[in-house]
Amino acid sequence: MKIAIYGQYYQNSTEPIIKDIFSFFNSNNVEMVIEENFLDMLYDKQLVKKEYKTFSPSTTLDNSFEMLISIGGDGTILRAAAFVRNSGIPLLGINAGRLGFLAKVQKENIDSLLQYVIDQNYTTSERTLLGISCEPKNDAFAELNFAMNEVTVSRKDTTSMITVDTYLNNEYLNSYWADGLIISTPTGSTGYSLSCGGPILTPDVKSLVITPIAPHNLTARPLVIPDDTEITLRVTGREDQYLVSLDSRISSVKNESVLKIKKTDYKIKMIEIPGETFLKTLRNKLLWGEDKRN
Repeated sequence: MKIAIYGQYYQNSTEPIIKDIFSFFNSNNVEMVIEENFLDMLYDKQLVKKEYKTFSPSTTLDNSFEMLISIGGDGTILRAAAFVRNSGIPLLGINAGRLGFLAKVQKENIDSLLQYVIDQNYTTSERTLLGISCEPKNDAFAELNFAMNEVTVSRKDTTSMITVDTYLNNEYLNSYWADGLIISTPTGSTGYSLSCGGPILTPDVKSLVITPIAPHNLTARPLVIPDDTEITLRVTGREDQYLVSLDSRISSVKNESVLKIKKTDYKIKMIEIPGETFLKTLRNKLLWGEDKRN
């Protein structure tokens, strides 16, 4: 078995997780290929000593990899998605943070859950991605032009609101006067959109959510639309530029630019470990606090 590993380092919570993961896979003769910057950090912290093969953002991971394992939180998984892109390699998240809807493997039971990986006793779920194009062209969207959680437009160097003219399949919907607008996938519905009053969608729902950020008009509510809708945005405001974020990647875009957002023709596969379901995470982390039965 051959797996790719990518991660973030948090001193108080990550070191024991990293040691457990490397010990487990080495004892099971799993070939590990490590993201080069992450491996440099592991050497620097003396968490590993043996030599490993590496990959980088410029590397194309091929189908010889069983999966990519992400060590960190949900944000780390979103960054890891940029390594797999449309390769079809599934992602497995090991949670070193607090609230994780994507990072399913918890640090308390790493060995028992990673045994499912060795036994190939898991399923995968497909997650919708949003692609973006800009007119006039913007180099920031030339390569990594997709988001797994959400595409967000927001004001930049001003406290003034922006106006977001919004069209669905070329039909005018609304002009949102707000701090910004979030276009969220079902995966992203538990993120920024939720904090702005958006609904929770289960990952298999074929819908997107449009959620205004602090709208001036209090009747502007989140809207759920079919995921095959093409969304067109034109932003105006007092400043010359506004911000566009694709998950954690942020770029400046000129006023009056036209953004087109629609789902990509490929999806990201997430590994589902038996017993670690979306509803369990929702129950434990969001709605009613920790589930005392588990």
